[in-house]
Amino acid sequence: MTNTVGLLHPGSMGSAFGAQLRARGHVVLWCPDGRSDATHRRAERAGLEPEALPALVSRSDVLLSLCPPAAAEETAAQVAELGMAGADTIYVEANAVAPSRVVSIADRLTSMPVIDAAVVGSPPAGGKSPTLYLSGPGKHADRIAELFVGTDVRPHILGDTIGKASALKLAYSSYQKVSRVLAAVAYGAAESYGVADELLVIAAKRTRSYLVETDYIPKTAARAWRWGSELEDAAALLADAGLPDSLMHAAAATLARWDGNRDERLDVAEALEALRVEGHLDNPG
Repeated sequence: MTNTVGLLHPGSMGSAFGAQLRARGHVVLWCPDGRSDATHRRAERAGLEPEALPALVSRSDVLLSLCPPAAAEETAAQVAELGMAGADTIYVEANAVAPSRVVSIADRLTSMPVIDAAVVGSPPAGGKSPTLYLSGPGKHADRIAELFVGTDVRPHILGDTIGKASALKLAYSSYQKVSRVLAAVAYGAAESYGVADELLVIAAKRTRSYLVETDYIPKTAARAWRWGSELEDAAALLADAGLPDSLMHAAAATLARWDGNRDERLDVAEALEALRVEGHLDNPG
């Protein structure tokens, strides 16, 4: 079945998604108003059809929002203000935004079902196959998943609750992106003291992500009292090298929440509960 998809807006990820949908025979629209020359070139290469925003919204079976996260709510507001979407149009909020923001967008777009989505991986080009996580009303999530059958985008439905896809994306990217920042400042500090090569030798011995080692969380809690002061010294090292030290101070402050658990034998749930802000819900949403 051929669908018409309105793409809001074709950046590097959005244009690659559009090209995948075009290859499966779907019509993909985009709005050129106010867009850069680079965006125009991407849209043309992907075979997207230009259309003014009102017509794009009224023609589309699916509105796919893949824009800078800061613009997600403004983009949804523009669609809501037009009020021109069809009765069966589905809005897919696929930006890296907090679950509360997705709920706010869904509340704004009361005239249409909203699917919370998140892309994990690189744009689907050159053999790369990102995963599109979906959460929201089942029949609508199924419909979005069907759009990508036979493409390099792998849909994965998480359930009916709005916010799950966004939570998964930000939980992962909080580790992934901050790890990249930490790698940069750690390498910079080692380079400043002429030991960068030795640092890489040490790092190369580990091939497994710390993120999968959840059994180490209680050990971290038990050792936090020692690690905090070490990270404060690491902050001093970075400052002496002219590098940002705020991440080290923030990590030390986080470890301080475990000050009362010195050398305790906790399980993962107990360690996480000690880390949480007092009174915060255990299972938000």
